[in-house]
Amino acid sequence: MTVISKTEFAARRGWAKSYVSKLANQDRLVLTDDGKVELEATEALLAESADPSKAAVADRHNRLRLEREAQTAAEEPAVPQVGQAADFQKSRALREHYLALQERDNYRKQQGTLVDREAVETGAYNAGRLLRDQLLGMSPQLAPELAAMTDPWQIERHLTAAIRRSLEDANRMSSSDLEHALTTS
Repeated sequence: MTVISKTEFAARRGWAKSYVSKLANQDRLVLTDDGKVELEATEALLAESADPSKAAVADRHNRLRLEREAQTAAEEPAVPQVGQAADFQKSRALREHYLALQERDNYRKQQGTLVDREAVETGAYNAGRLLRDQLLGMSPQLAPELAAMTDPWQIERHLTAAIRRSLEDANRMSSSDLEHALTTS
């Protein structure tokens, strides 16, 4: 029989301590007299009392948690945890790592392969609004011309030409706006 604290049990299962307390209040934990968790008996009780309709949800959450942990471990070097002695060499290596990442990003910006996200979002938003305004402004301009036409082929040709002109104008304007936004930031 393995006996561990509620905090250790929560860490072992990847749960918050408050969730373990909730399970204890629901009598879904097997506790010793001193409030510790009997591991094997508790895991058996949880498996027995689990809602089978939520198994897929639990599996998905567990899979996402493992993926997130693996991604975090792969992206960032080890950081000294609170309460651990901060090793000077580890801290220095971590600082150098982030300085190197910052320099890499600066180099990519200079080469033009990395751009400011805010500038791109602003440019895309402005381009979308410009295109919307161009297209919505076509109907008052074209209505009198199209009302006089009777041939469907002529109407289609006239509409296609007007849409093409509007799209080309929007393309020229949005390209210059985006270029301007990227060079000023």
